[in-house]
Amino acid sequence: MERVLLVGANLNDGEDYLTSLEELGALAEACDMEVAGVTSQTLETVHKAFYIGTGKVDEVKGLAQNLGADVIIFDNSLSPMQMRNLQERLEKPILDRSALILDIFARRARSREAKLQVEVARLQYMLPRLVGLHAALSRQGGASGSMSSRGAGEKKLELDRRALEKRLTELRRELKEVGNERETQRKRRVKSGLPRVALVGYTNAGKSTLLNAMLDLYGADEGEAQEEKRVFEKDMLFATLDTTVRKIAPPEHHAFLLSDTVGFIHKLPHNLVEAFQSTLEEAKEADLLIQVVDYSDEHYKEQIAVTNQTLKKLQADGVPMLYIYNKSDLVSPDALPGLSGVEEARLAKYLPVTTEDAIYLSAKKRIGMEELVCLIEEKLAGGYRECTLLIPYTDGRAVSYLNENAVVFETEYAADGVRMRVNCKKEDYGYYMKYLEG
Repeated sequence: MERVLLVGANLNDGEDYLTSLEELGALAEACDMEVAGVTSQTLETVHKAFYIGTGKVDEVKGLAQNLGADVIIFDNSLSPMQMRNLQERLEKPILDRSALILDIFARRARSREAKLQVEVARLQYMLPRLVGLHAALSRQGGASGSMSSRGAGEKKLELDRRALEKRLTELRRELKEVGNERETQRKRRVKSGLPRVALVGYTNAGKSTLLNAMLDLYGADEGEAQEEKRVFEKDMLFATLDTTVRKIAPPEHHAFLLSDTVGFIHKLPHNLVEAFQSTLEEAKEADLLIQVVDYSDEHYKEQIAVTNQTLKKLQADGVPMLYIYNKSDLVSPDALPGLSGVEEARLAKYLPVTTEDAIYLSAKKRIGMEELVCLIEEKLAGGYRECTLLIPYTDGRAVSYLNENAVVFETEYAADGVRMRVNCKKEDYGYYMKYLEG
């Protein structure tokens, strides 16, 4: 396991650099690296040549040697010149925050599309940094933390600019083909008429756990088929990258399509946002966004801000939003609306807590799922109408369609047809109003 030294800078720009460094450590651990030490420097402005001051560079070099650090990681994106200069002065492999996140994405990518997207982002990152990256990329070939030892982005160190650009062209063409397939799937889902709900939020907030909870309770399949549709969940940063869409069909409620999207993080590399643009279209085109928040994290407000900023970049900030404050069972009752004074041991009894646009719950403990379904339906209610239809027996297809796509409250087999009291989509109401009774 590689030992790493983390280096940060306090620029007095309002950002909590200590929290950012702590998160950088978690990112390093997600790459199977061991954090040997952390150091930082307070700066008025970033040093153009070295990011940190020249005196600090010498200090970092000595500290890395004393701690036995194999790699030095900077908590920001380094320019090609900074990367090259630091490489020469520190005589150690150098990574910046962007490279580390790209490395994690390369590990986690499973689907063909995700692997292509990650490789595009990594090559775009490498292109202006070829000279400075050569030493970093050559460290311990095959080691767990090496950027060149695994995944779709595995490349020879001797790749020149022309070879990179040629490969990028090929990848973009492949991505376009995959994107066309995804667009076909998306149109098919739109044609189904089911509302689309997308989970968004900071990485490790519990989106996959929530999706699995909804599948377990309200999935459209059963048995082994249901188990196969569960997504990977683990308490780590960026545990899943692939966008997953599942049909959720709660009893006596409208069915909807629920998608799990890639998590966001502070200083998410622009190349990654750009590369995952097609995948994140699920959020942009959803009827409702559910922002999953880790309410037990003391920095949850900053994480909400990062998510909202990223959604704005994706032009998805105009989609209606519902907030889920997950892991609420881990906080003090005084932090929850209306529960001040409740004992910790009795907290689960009072959860979930709901407000107009938010719900406080625990996806892991399956607390608040029914209430969440009700909130989702309430948010989507503008597109539905309740009515009573008398459908002639000659139109059995209409009966089957409504049983599948509407909430059926009552069904009566009368002499002149099937009488159904339903809550259906406005489009279906307009289509079947010829059978409207009363």
